[in-house]
Parts: sequence; C-alpha cells; structure tokens
Amino acid sequence: MALRKIWSRESMPEDTDAALLKRVAEGERAAFRRLHARFHGKVYGFAMRLLQRPDLADEVASDTMMVVWQKAANFRGEAKPETWILGITYRLSLKAMRTKARAALNDEIDEEIPDDNAGPQVIEALFAAKTIAEALRHLPAEQRAVVQLTYYYGYRLVEIAEITGLPIGTVKTRMFHARAKLRKSLGDLA
Repeated sequence: MALRKIWSRESMPEDTDAALLKRVAEGERAAFRRLHARFHGKVYGFAMRLLQRPDLADEVASDTMMVVWQKAANFRGEAKPETWILGITYRLSLKAMRTKARAALNDEIDEEIPDDNAGPQVIEALFAAKTIAEALRHLPAEQRAVVQLTYYYGYRLVEIAEITGLPIGTVKTRMFHARAKLRKSLGDLA
C-alpha cells in the first residue's frame, strides 16, 4: 500500500528520481534520458574509483544504465533511486573485477604537474594525494568500495549496507579492516 503511494504520479513531482524511474519502467525514453543525464557521471565516478580503469568504468557505467532501463520496474521504492542505481554499479564493478581487471589494476596514476611557481605545499599535497590513491588501490575491492562510498560520496554505513546488499556488521568490519590497512600504508602521512 505504501508502495502504491510512492509510485502514484499524483504523490510525487514529475522530476524526482523516483518519478523518472517510474516513467522509465513504463518505457518512456525521455525520462530515461533525464535519469541517464542525472546519474551517469556519478555511476562512472564510482565505478572508476573501484576499478581504477577508465575503459572498465565506462563499460560498467553503460551496463548500469542498461540495467536501469531494463529493470526499472523492479525498483520497489524501499531505498532511494540513487542507492538502487549505485547498488547495481557496485555489483557490476565487482563482476568486472573478477572477470577482466585483476591483472590490470596497476595502471599509472595521472598526476598534475605543478607549474614553476608551485610552492612546497602544492607539491606536498600532490604527493599525499598520489600516496593515498596508491594505498586505496591496494585495498581489496570490497574494502575500497566501503571507504569510497563513505569518504568520497558521504554515505552513512546504513546506506552503504543498502547499496551493497550487505549486513551492517559486514560493512563495519570492512571499514575497520580498510582503515587499519590504510593506517599501515600511510604511516608517515597520518
């Protein structure tokens, strides 16, 4: 009964994520284009942080949006549409890692080259960013995902449990182990 209220067009503005997802479920291409424009960048960014490979991140982002188009009717409204979409991205990213990305996760990190006027603080900040990115890269994907969802996207542990489909205790355990590994890797920066 509550789900009917969520899905009824009268109960929500036409431009909300939930309303767009409902219209996508009905096959409306214009609604999908708007939802795609809203979420593709976030989906790609999340996949890129997990996979560390632009080609795989692009593939996962495209696959995620295809699943959204095909499975929009499966959205039950129990979580935010963003949580549902990022959950799809998370699962597809893990699948991509298992099948394609294991050997290639060590691509070079793109660096900005400071200009001649850059002070020691700029150079130190770039070094710290590279060091942190390298430390994150060495975390197992499941731990890296929890860290990135928390610190890059600002999700709470309860929301991360929804996105990943894991019990809250598992999310907390992954965060605990990730922080311990990062502390060890980043000893001098901490």
